[in-house]
Amino acid sequence: MQITDTWRILIVDDEPAVLDALRALVGGWGFAVSTAGSGSGALEMAAREHPDLVILDLAMPGLDGIEVCRRLREWSRAPIVVLSARGEEPLKVAALEAGADDYVTKPFGPDELHARIRASLRREQSRRDEPPVVTAGDLVVDLAARRITVRGNEIHLTRAEYELLRVLVTNPDRVLTHAVLLRSVMGPAYEDALESLRTYVKQLRRKIEPDATRPRLIVNEPGVGYRFVPDGG
Repeated sequence: MQITDTWRILIVDDEPAVLDALRALVGGWGFAVSTAGSGSGALEMAAREHPDLVILDLAMPGLDGIEVCRRLREWSRAPIVVLSARGEEPLKVAALEAGADDYVTKPFGPDELHARIRASLRREQSRRDEPPVVTAGDLVVDLAARRITVRGNEIHLTRAEYELLRVLVTNPDRVLTHAVLLRSVMGPAYEDALESLRTYVKQLRRKIEPDATRPRLIVNEPGVGYRFVPDGG
């Protein structure tokens, strides 16, 4: 996918200096940039311009980033990358549960933010294209046929393992919380069954990872959840 200035990014932060710096940085990468200095302003701008991606500060007075996520998700599927301070794991989880796709922890480097933006936009393009087959190195997932192969050999997955893999590969490069994965795999009554999720992940890694002791496809996000990294294969 070619990522160019045809992609519009909305940046939301209540600190003018930070907003100006981010606008210059992201605009310098060739994206069309809009900005908002408040949560309410972000919702108004998003409704007017329909951005392809939103970069959203979590800690804002008034309408905070988590509430902005919730309201955006009522009508928009645009990827949301939230900015959070180090040590704010509960806020990160709350934002992801509210509909955010990824997060970057402050302080962050330009390369990390650029990579997160491009990963989210690749995922958005894939969603629009709706590819029936996902390939990650030696792993091939045929979603239509429910067929999984590794190095050309078909492998058997249990129902829970397949549902876990399906959710992960259809949300590449996106952080999925423990609760989201458990709801998808086992149902809403099992959101707290963290040990079960860890067992499923361990079993799945043994079947699809080149080296299950050093996983590259299913990556742990400590205290939050897991991320499927197609380039890791």
